[in-house]
Amino acid sequence: MASGFCSLGLSLTSLLSSHALARRVVLPTLRWRSSSISMSPPLRISRALSSAPISSSFTWDDVIETGRAEYATPHHSSNLTGFLQKVDRCNRGSEKLSEFIPFVIEEQIVGYIHKGFFTEYLSEFQDIFTFAQDGSCPDRVGDYVTLNPMFQKPEDRTRAVADVIKILADKGIIPGIRNELYPVKSSFNAPVLFSLERAAGPYFGLKGYGVHMNGYVERDGQKSLWIGKRSLAESTYPGMLDHLVAGGLPHGISCGENLVKECEEEAGITKIIANRAIAVGAVSYMDIDHYCFKRDVLFCYDLELPEDFVPQNQDGEVESFKLIPVAQVANVIRETSFFKANCSLVIIDFLFRHGFIRPEQSGYLDLYRRLRNGDCS
Repeated sequence: MASGFCSLGLSLTSLLSSHALARRVVLPTLRWRSSSISMSPPLRISRALSSAPISSSFTWDDVIETGRAEYATPHHSSNLTGFLQKVDRCNRGSEKLSEFIPFVIEEQIVGYIHKGFFTEYLSEFQDIFTFAQDGSCPDRVGDYVTLNPMFQKPEDRTRAVADVIKILADKGIIPGIRNELYPVKSSFNAPVLFSLERAAGPYFGLKGYGVHMNGYVERDGQKSLWIGKRSLAESTYPGMLDHLVAGGLPHGISCGENLVKECEEEAGITKIIANRAIAVGAVSYMDIDHYCFKRDVLFCYDLELPEDFVPQNQDGEVESFKLIPVAQVANVIRETSFFKANCSLVIIDFLFRHGFIRPEQSGYLDLYRRLRNGDCS
């Protein structure tokens, strides 16, 4: 989504297993750092979170032309290389795993923090963050970051860390503040240990969850997908292609409730219609980009829409929509980088489930497996 994280002494295979990431660990005695590290000049690193490698200046005409041109070429329909490249785009940076150390709360590993950049800033807040050193614990956990044990309640941790995030945001260290709180926990069904500003999640290497919905129409035996083009005013991936409906999963709301909310906000889909969406599984990925570590699980939904339905964006995040035959959407994903990176994974999963990718194609099982390259716990 190699080597182990720092001195954890674990193979990558075991470390990225759901057991290893959610396991309870025995921590050595917590110690404060005795010396203060001078705050480096603030670095603006928004590219670490929005590093889409292409221009978003393409038009719908470009999208349609690409889809139709490749759709007419038979040999392209059996070539999965372009899909594999899109999956790899979401799973960069495995060679940088050793640059991160665990973030531990209540003896649970909840994230991973860059030890050469972000820990330097956190070390200035010694009344909130603690840097534990190697101890004599049986599994040699090694260096890790945790919170001052005086913060025993989730709400206390939330307030304390929020103060730090605000300071770092004001200094330009954490860009794109959204004022949305996301839960911090070791796995999806684990207790929430505290809540953290969404924009800060990748800097702490937290597990992130989202809902992504493929809205499709079937007419005369042909399926077409409603595709959105993101507003140019969006702070991340402006102007790029997106699902009809997608959103991160905030604290205190279920996947189903969040999907209904996003359906209304992003496409004007009523609750009655949104409740027909079918949960069809999940995809996952692990992406290390500069100082950020995204460990995301996307819950996938399919919704068959009425033939006469036309989406209407309500929150200003989508510039426009187009209804495009699925086979043409597949070609756009395979041949271009027009789509927001993680949306490609969800649509590729749709292609598997609806028979557009078949076992006879070379690389079928490899592509299917790699759609779930991250830890799905």
